[in-house]
Amino acid sequence: MFKLRARLLAGAVVMVATATIGVVTMANAAGTVTAAYTQTSNWGTGAEGKYVITNGTSASTTWTLTFTLPAGTTVSSFWDASLSGTGQTRTATGTWNATIPAGGTASFGFNTAGSGTPTVCTINGANCSTGGQPSASPSTPTSPSPSASPSASPRPSTSPSTSPSASPTPSTSPTNPNPGQKVIGYFTNWAQYARNYHVKNIVTSGSAAKLTHIVYAFGNISGGQCVLSDTYNDYDRAYDAAGSVDGVADTWDAGALRGNFGQLRRLKKLYPNIKVLFSIGGWTYSKNFPAAAANPTAFANSCYSMIEDPRWADVFDGIDIDWEYPNACGETCDTSGPNAFKNLMSALRTRFGSSYLITAAITADGSNGGKIDATDYAAAAQYVDWYMPMTYDYFGAWATTGPTAPHSPLNCYSGIPTAGFCSEAAITKLKSKGVPSSKLLLGIGFYGRGWTGVTQAAPGGSATGAAPGTYEAGIEDYHTIKTKCPANGTVGGTAYCFSGGQWWSYDTPATIASKMSWAKSQSLGGAFFWELFGDTSNGELITAIKNGLA
Repeated sequence: MFKLRARLLAGAVVMVATATIGVVTMANAAGTVTAAYTQTSNWGTGAEGKYVITNGTSASTTWTLTFTLPAGTTVSSFWDASLSGTGQTRTATGTWNATIPAGGTASFGFNTAGSGTPTVCTINGANCSTGGQPSASPSTPTSPSPSASPSASPRPSTSPSTSPSASPTPSTSPTNPNPGQKVIGYFTNWAQYARNYHVKNIVTSGSAAKLTHIVYAFGNISGGQCVLSDTYNDYDRAYDAAGSVDGVADTWDAGALRGNFGQLRRLKKLYPNIKVLFSIGGWTYSKNFPAAAANPTAFANSCYSMIEDPRWADVFDGIDIDWEYPNACGETCDTSGPNAFKNLMSALRTRFGSSYLITAAITADGSNGGKIDATDYAAAAQYVDWYMPMTYDYFGAWATTGPTAPHSPLNCYSGIPTAGFCSEAAITKLKSKGVPSSKLLLGIGFYGRGWTGVTQAAPGGSATGAAPGTYEAGIEDYHTIKTKCPANGTVGGTAYCFSGGQWWSYDTPATIASKMSWAKSQSLGGAFFWELFGDTSNGELITAIKNGLA
């Protein structure tokens, strides 16, 4: 039995963003390299925007983009590029995205102090809208070729390749929803045991039609290398026709893919919009990350080999890192240093290339001197597609005598037991460090946490221990707790129930709707949740997320 998540610490202060968004549209000229700027968020005193560079030529190219901001507007932070210069005029060059294949795109973003948009833009010396000719591509690739890792199985664009020299990245990146509308759910490889939850349940609950991404949890780390944690459920368990996603039974034919991997492959054929990421780590396995951080390149190569095994290379669209917590304490304490996480993510991006999704579930500790401060998440942000701050498990019955408090507060309400332990604090802190809002998702727990021996309804009461749970004391899935202890109060933007001496907190469709409204006001990239089997059989909570982000 796994612990679902670590206790997180949080911190406060809200940055209020307005909904004003401006777009500068620049036409692409055929046969040239062009660039277009979009202002994705504007909060009056500042803004967030990005450039998308398009290579309209028949050859790969490197790029250099120079832009000028109006007086009173300067760059305050940036990502996915190196910026030189000061003041209003800055020059950007690619980092991991330095080379754009023929017909491909690259992008970088930045926040500004002041809300103006660029007035002048040149790409490779030519006007961004009319375009210029490509720069000469470097003679050596910016990421290692597949031969750098003999055991790596390169990823083709359609089916597994038998050629060890095949390019590991196609020319275009996976199709993703617009920023702000990602709906991402965790699917665990142990729910098939006691909980009897399978890939087919994602379909029958209606969740498949609402998901944009599934995060498959968890892979382990052994000797600094990525390894599978449950090969039976991962790829060997046979499903009959009734239990299979598509109504077709698994076979024992040589080379047949069974288990969750086989079911996910079939799910993606039925719902081709869904992308699947393989998550490495989690609370239990995070103690093994320091060995990976000691040799990030070897770790990245091993993860690539595992995910791109020819038997299931078409199943996964990227990798998720769930390290709880770099240079801080979770189940065990790590002393890898503030740059270890950045180095790990850099190595993964180098190995996987620009066509794969690379994400991370990270701490939501926004307190002063807390876990966010212990690691340079801002520096690592250039290598990830998005972060998933775990904005839940702030409080729980590991504090056996209380005080009672909601495990997933949106707001740092008056009387909260620990100042700053709330979602808004963590998001604000990450944004203040330079992590772009579009790369941050709001986390929702599909479960409740509770105490017993409680005598007062209001939060802050004492307790005698953890309330009984179906699988573990102090925790209960939403589909059970909603009837076991119906919500009869709210605090900090989430719900709670006091009944029969028990005090539980959890999110409901109504509180999720409010949280999604807040996420949109902050220009976040969407929402994610832990985890799919906690929802009702008809997907009440994922429906609230999907509708709330629409």
